[in-house]
Amino acid sequence: MDMATTTSTAAPTILASVTLEVAEPEAARSFYGAFGVDTYIGLRASEARSTGFRGFTLALTVSGPATVDGFVAAAVDAGAAVLKPATKSLWGYGGVVQAPDGTIWKIATSAKKDTKPATREIDEVVLLLGVEDVKATKQFYVDRGLTVAKSFGGKYAEFAPGQSSPIKLALYKRHALAKDLGVSADGTGSHRIVLGTTAGAFTDPDGFAWEAAAPPAPTPS
Repeated sequence: MDMATTTSTAAPTILASVTLEVAEPEAARSFYGAFGVDTYIGLRASEARSTGFRGFTLALTVSGPATVDGFVAAAVDAGAAVLKPATKSLWGYGGVVQAPDGTIWKIATSAKKDTKPATREIDEVVLLLGVEDVKATKQFYVDRGLTVAKSFGGKYAEFAPGQSSPIKLALYKRHALAKDLGVSADGTGSHRIVLGTTAGAFTDPDGFAWEAAAPPAPTPS
């Protein structure tokens, strides 16, 4: 048999989209438009039961402290609750807010001082999944075609994004992630998030669901 006929030509698996499941899509759409992240996520109506920590956060990396403050203020003005006020740390400056739909967002910068005026620009968006076993879950994703970009033992793993993917995927220990966000690690029920993939549907060891999906179009303002 000609080996060329048996070689897979499938595109590598990537995180193509992130869809948040919310009880009130119109209210969520208004919030995320005001927050300034509506082009990065999709929204879907859901009444799935969910209590406590949902096991993930979406993290924004921005240019400086003033820009962090601007995003935190925009989120609070639109109805978010502050879980951790923006403050300096060893690694930089950042804060954590929780959207009205329950999704937790972290806004941070590695800069401790501003070198230019605040902007509304986002340098990077990372979806951090809190998992029980980073090494095992990392291998699960590698077996499904994702490429590891960074890995720090059993503490953290980051996957290479696709060229058209607006969000980077990373894994972190669940308890460590909850502590970093200022919440209890306890939580049950739905994660209230669905990840779009260029491959077929599957569910990872921690219950995060993936489905075949194209990257989301920008949410109308």
